[in-house]
Amino acid sequence: MSVLRLQLPTDPRWVNIVEKNIEEILTDHAWCEQKAATNAITLITINSEYPDLVNDMLALAKEELEHFEMVHQIIEKRGLKLGRERKDEYVGELAQYMKRSNTGSRVSGLVERLLFSAMIEARSCERFKVLSENINDPELATFYRDLMESEAGHYTTFITYARKYGTGIDVETRWREWLEFEASVIAKYGKSETIHG
Repeated sequence: MSVLRLQLPTDPRWVNIVEKNIEEILTDHAWCEQKAATNAITLITINSEYPDLVNDMLALAKEELEHFEMVHQIIEKRGLKLGRERKDEYVGELAQYMKRSNTGSRVSGLVERLLFSAMIEARSCERFKVLSENINDPELATFYRDLMESEAGHYTTFITYARKYGTGIDVETRWREWLEFEASVIAKYGKSETIHG
């Protein structure tokens, strides 16, 4: 996963925590997909003047909702229940960083939102890889391997648009700053049965 350039890999022992409460990880995952769809729609709402971005975010939102449905189907098939939506502390910390970093222009706001989105997709992709390689559940191992490829595609979409529309912004330097900040955040997690926990 070096392509993602994440600075702190997830300890595979996190999967041992996950396996103790499959219902919780599936519920958390389902809501992560719903929030990802909502984020894509928000990007459309705020940046409707970019037709290519609108089209790709529409496609991405549909795919995220399909993933939500897939997770929900696994939950139902296993006789489990989709729990209530829960707060994602990790994403909350990234969101605060995005807000503090936005200098106010529309372009910088767009770039920050895209890098925020890319960061979440990169970490989700990495977590799905760790799950697919370490979980003692053949169905979920296959499921997370398949989703990992999709998340990698989403990450690429967000990064590509940040570079395309980040006129006058050193997007590469900014992305390195995001990677450094994310490493300091994720260091506090990896102890609960949630996708970013």
